[in-house]
Formats: sequence, structure tokens, C-alpha cells
Amino acid sequence: MPRRRTRRAALAGAVCVLAVTGTGLTGCSDDPDAGTNGVGKLPADRIQSRTRTAAEAAEAVRLSGTVVTSGRTYRIDMRLKADGGSGSVTSDGVAFRLLRVGDQLYLKADASFWSQAGDDAEPGAADKLDGKFVKVPQGDPAYQKFSGFTDKDVLLDSLLTLHGKLATDGRHERAGVRTVRITGDEGSGGTLDVSLEGTPYPLRLVRAGSAGTLSFSDWGKDFTVKEPAKNETVDYGKQLPTS
Repeated sequence: MPRRRTRRAALAGAVCVLAVTGTGLTGCSDDPDAGTNGVGKLPADRIQSRTRTAAEAAEAVRLSGTVVTSGRTYRIDMRLKADGGSGSVTSDGVAFRLLRVGDQLYLKADASFWSQAGDDAEPGAADKLDGKFVKVPQGDPAYQKFSGFTDKDVLLDSLLTLHGKLATDGRHERAGVRTVRITGDEGSGGTLDVSLEGTPYPLRLVRAGSAGTLSFSDWGKDFTVKEPAKNETVDYGKQLPTS
């Protein structure tokens, strides 16, 4: 009898080896976490902790989607890392580009963006700034308003927080990657899909209160941020002509 059980175990092991080598055989394990990073087995609060730690440690990330703040909707597509970021932002149908190198923030937009300036704007400012990288003074309201879109740590810290009681909400898939979903207050406090493959990075966030939906990609993929050429740059002065 022991010899028969040994033969059965050996046969089962051989079948699983064949499955792994790509013969198409399946059913070696009933464990839904087989081949994953294991975070799907954890309670929701520990999954959130793991994904925040992974996000903070990553050198770079790309964020795309919508963010609703102060009653305005911003569609963003940004690449971020510790010493800077770059990408595009669209609000109220007007698009502009943001570039931060160290502490220096640049904003590039066409005349239609700058024409929305207040009444005290310098005459002809929209044409002067059209299509140029404009240095944004750190004391300017525009710096405070837009620099957060280029700051990886600030942005992720504010985004990767679900509100209310945390819970898991099953297994899902994002762009072919298996995920586990965690929710705050059954979804009203936001939902976050976390990768079950490799590092447990966040892959998709639905913010609480219909405050936007964001996708995360290119985790750890470095990119270059550098100062724009001088002939592409305008230093407007102490304050930009924006309201």
C-alpha cells in the first residue's frame, strides 16, 4: 500500500511538471494564489500597506486618468520620479504640459491657456508665452496649484489612501495582469487594484466620492527630465498671469 501511494504521488508530480513546461495540462493546484506574489491571501489593511511600500520604493511611475479637485476635473498623463516629472494635463478643454526638474517647475501652453489670465495680466502676455516653457516662480499660486501633479511622493501619498473600513473584493485583471481589489466602505471610500504578479504595485484606483479614476504603469522604468533649451524658455518674473 505505501508503495502504491508513492507511485501515485510521483505520477501527480510528473503531471504538474508537464503543466509547468507548457504542455497545456492544468489542475495541479486548487490554490488561486499559486504563482502569485501572495498578497491576495492577506487582509485588506496589509495589502494596502504592502502596495504603498512598493509604490514609495519604486524609482518611477506613470499615472494616467482623471483627478477631481476643488470642483475641477483634470485629465492627466504624467511620468514621475523623485527628482522631477513631466507630462500633460487637460482641464476645461484646455491642455498644457508640466515639467519639473528638481525644484524648478515649467508650464508650457498655447495662447488659449494664457488668454484666461486675469484683468491685470500684461498686455500681449498670451502671445509672449504661447508655446514656451514658462518658469513658474515658487511663490506663485500656479506653483502651489500644479507642482503636486509632478511630485511622485506627494501625489501617491494623497492618492493611495482608501477611506472607511477596508475589505477585499475578489480577484480581477488589469491589462492582462492578475490583481486583488481592496475597497473602502464597500467601494464608497474608493477601490484599488493591486498586482498579484511580481511586486504588488497599485494598478488602478477609483477615488472616493467620484473624485477620479487613475491607472498606474511603467513602475520602476526610469526616464530623463532636463531643463528645456533657453530659446524654448520664458522667465515671466515674479508672478504668472493666471487666475
